[in-house]
Amino acid sequence: MYELNESSFDPITFVLTGIPGMEESHIWISVPFCLMYLTAVLSNLLLLFLIATDRSLHEPMYLFLAMLALSDLLLSTATVPKMLAIFWFGAREISFDACMAQMFFTHFSFIVESSVLLAMAFDRYVAVCAPLRYGALLTPSAIAKVAAAAVARGLCIMCPPIFLLKRLPYCGHNVMPHTYCEHMGVARLACADIRANVWYGLTTALLSSGLDVVLIAASYALILRAVFRLPTREARRKALGTCGSHLCVILMFYVPAFFSFLTHRFGRHVPGQVHILLANLYVVVPPMLNPIVYGARTRQIRERVARLLCPAGTGCACPAGGHGC
Repeated sequence: MYELNESSFDPITFVLTGIPGMEESHIWISVPFCLMYLTAVLSNLLLLFLIATDRSLHEPMYLFLAMLALSDLLLSTATVPKMLAIFWFGAREISFDACMAQMFFTHFSFIVESSVLLAMAFDRYVAVCAPLRYGALLTPSAIAKVAAAAVARGLCIMCPPIFLLKRLPYCGHNVMPHTYCEHMGVARLACADIRANVWYGLTTALLSSGLDVVLIAASYALILRAVFRLPTREARRKALGTCGSHLCVILMFYVPAFFSFLTHRFGRHVPGQVHILLANLYVVVPPMLNPIVYGARTRQIRERVARLLCPAGTGCACPAGGHGC
C-alpha cells in the first residue's frame, strides 16, 4: 500500500499503468516509440546544430525552426523516457512532485510549440502574400519578442493548474491509467469537486491552442489563395506540395492532442487504449516529422546536411542540390 499524505494536498506516489488492456504488448509497442523518439532527438539536435553554427541560417524562417526543434525536444523528452521505463522495466511509480513537473513541461512545451507553429504560419503568409514587407515585419527584435511571448504564454497558462491540483484531496486514489501525467488525468483521481479544473482546462485550450488553429487555418487559406494565382503550373504544384506537407504535420500535432483533451472531458465511452495511444502519438510523431517536413524539404538545410556528411575533398558523391560539399 502506497503511503499517503493525510492532508488535503497530495499522495506521495502515483502509479502509471501504461496502456490499459495492452500490458502484454507493452514491449512490442515500445519498439516503434523508441525508434521514433531517437529519430526525433537526433534530427532535432542536428537541425539546431546546423542553425547555430551557420550564420547564413540566422534568418526568421530558420530561427522559428530552431524554436520548433527546442519545443519538440522538450515535449518528447518530458514524456517518452518515462513511457519506455514503464514498458521495459515496469517502473510505474512517480512521485507527486515529479508528476507535476512532467505535466507542466508536457503542456508547457505543447503551448510553446503551438505558438511557434502560428508564428511560422504568419512567416509563410508574409513571405508569400507580402514579400516586400517581409524584412520590415520579421526583424530580429520581432522574432525575439515572439519567442519571449511564447514562453510567457506557456508559463501563464501552466502555473495555475499546479495550484488547482495541489488543493485537491486524493483519498488514496493514486493509480492512473496512462503513460504520463496529464492535468485532467491527475484531477480525475481526486475525491472532490474538479469543476474548476475542467473549466480552466477547457477555457485555456479553446483560447490558446484552439485560437492558434483558427489563425493557422486562416493563414494557410490566404496562402493557398495566393498560390492559385501563380502564373505557372509548376510553381503552383511546388507551393501546394510544401503547404500540403506543412498542413499534414500540423494536423498530426493538433488532432491527437485535441482528441485526448476532449476525451478526458466528454469521451467517457472511448476505449482507454485508443485514448492513450493517441495521447502518446502527439508527443512523439510531430517531433519526429517536423525536422523532416520543415527542415529536409528546405534547400538550404539539405545543402548543409550534405556538406556535413560529405565534406569537401572526400570524393564522395553529393546529392542533387548539395553544392559545395
